[in-house]
Amino acid sequence: MQLLGISSRINHPEFGKGVVTNVTSKHYWVTFIDSGLETIDLDSEFEVIEAAEDDVDTISFHEVESTLKAILKKWSDVSEVVNIGDKWKGGKLIMQPGDPNLKATEVPIDTFFHKITMVRDRLRVMEQKINSSNLEEQEKIDLQQYITRSYGSLTTFNVLFKLKNHNFVGQRG
Repeated sequence: MQLLGISSRINHPEFGKGVVTNVTSKHYWVTFIDSGLETIDLDSEFEVIEAAEDDVDTISFHEVESTLKAILKKWSDVSEVVNIGDKWKGGKLIMQPGDPNLKATEVPIDTFFHKITMVRDRLRVMEQKINSSNLEEQEKIDLQQYITRSYGSLTTFNVLFKLKNHNFVGQRG
C-alpha cells in the first residue's frame, strides 16, 4: 500500500473529491469539496487522482490551506464571490425591440449579472481543462485564442463589476 502525502487528491465513493490535509498512523484527514473534513482509514477504498509523496511533517497548515484553495479553484466549479457595482443593485435591463408594436423585455440586472459571471467562470474552467489536457501544444494555443477572444467580446459588461480586478480582459497588444 502506497502512503499518500499531504495535498494528494482523491475521489472517495462516499464523500467525493477531496485533498489529504494530514496523515496519522491510522488515518488520512481529508477535506472533501462537498462534506468538509473527514477522517478515513489508510486502507479505505478510494481512487487516487494525484498522489503527493511529501513527508507528513514537511508542510505547514498555511501551505495546506493555500494548496487546497488553489486545487478547489482549479478543479471545481466553485467560484469566487463577484459583486455587482452598487449603482446597478436592484436595477433592470430593458431590451426594447426595434418594432414599436412589440413588447419590451425586462430582466433584473442582478440575474443578468449572475449569468455573465457564470459564463466567465465556465470559460475559466474550460481554459484550465484545455491547459491540463493531452492536446497538442498548437491545439491548446488555438483554443486559448478563442477563449481570449470570448473574454474580449464580454468586456462590454465590465461596467457592471464593482471591482476592476473582476473585469473581463481580452487580447492585449
